[in-house]
Amino acid sequence: MKFNLFTAVLATALVASTAVAGGDHAGSHHGDSGVIGQPGKAATVTRTVAVDMTDAMRFIPARIAVKQGETIRFVVKNSGKVKHEMVLGTEKELKEHYEAMKKNPEMEHADENMVTVQSGKSGEIIWHFTKAGKVNFACLQPGHYGAGMKGAVAVSGKAAASSIPAHAQEKPAAAQATAPSADMTDGEIRKIDKDNKKITIKHGEIKSLDMPAMSMVFQVKDPVMFEKLKVGDKVKFVAEKSGGAIVVTHIQQGK
Repeated sequence: MKFNLFTAVLATALVASTAVAGGDHAGSHHGDSGVIGQPGKAATVTRTVAVDMTDAMRFIPARIAVKQGETIRFVVKNSGKVKHEMVLGTEKELKEHYEAMKKNPEMEHADENMVTVQSGKSGEIIWHFTKAGKVNFACLQPGHYGAGMKGAVAVSGKAAASSIPAHAQEKPAAAQATAPSADMTDGEIRKIDKDNKKITIKHGEIKSLDMPAMSMVFQVKDPVMFEKLKVGDKVKFVAEKSGGAIVVTHIQQGK
């Protein structure tokens, strides 16, 4: 995705906490990461903000105030009976992500600007707010965004601008990974889960599925695919819908 709400490279601490609490739809679709900020580090958290998600399709609180330069740990609790998520992004990006979710409800994400939480559980997002302005958030589970499950973070400016090197900000995945053909998509392996036959790939647009660039968890058709792959490998792959999931049916080493 341009922004890749759904592009990601989770900070080490966030990977661990999100994976445990949020399941497979872990958290980037933040191609415009400079607009809403960037993933934060646990060691630099300035404060913690508790957020509750309810089956009334509301966030409590729905309005949050922070200062430019702060690194916030959002502790996100699901007090409802259905799955909810919190996704940070611009309004445009959230709408694009929501439309993609409606077309592909099987999607499992792995992005640092979001966390998916099962009923009765909690998860975390650690986010560094680098610019003053407004950062939207929403639940993009099918039907939830449309029912009004959204909110905003108001980021007030500060006297001294945050000194974050331009080279440290993540580039949009859409610019990094372009499908070489109509059938195969470029990607980079972020995680391999042999026990559950799943693989996390940061990928470009998957045209056959009408899916924007993002980081996502896929099932694999044949576990033998794992044998010559490792985290960090550049790959080309084919993904298809099968049995209520999105499955990698072919994968090969990329350049």
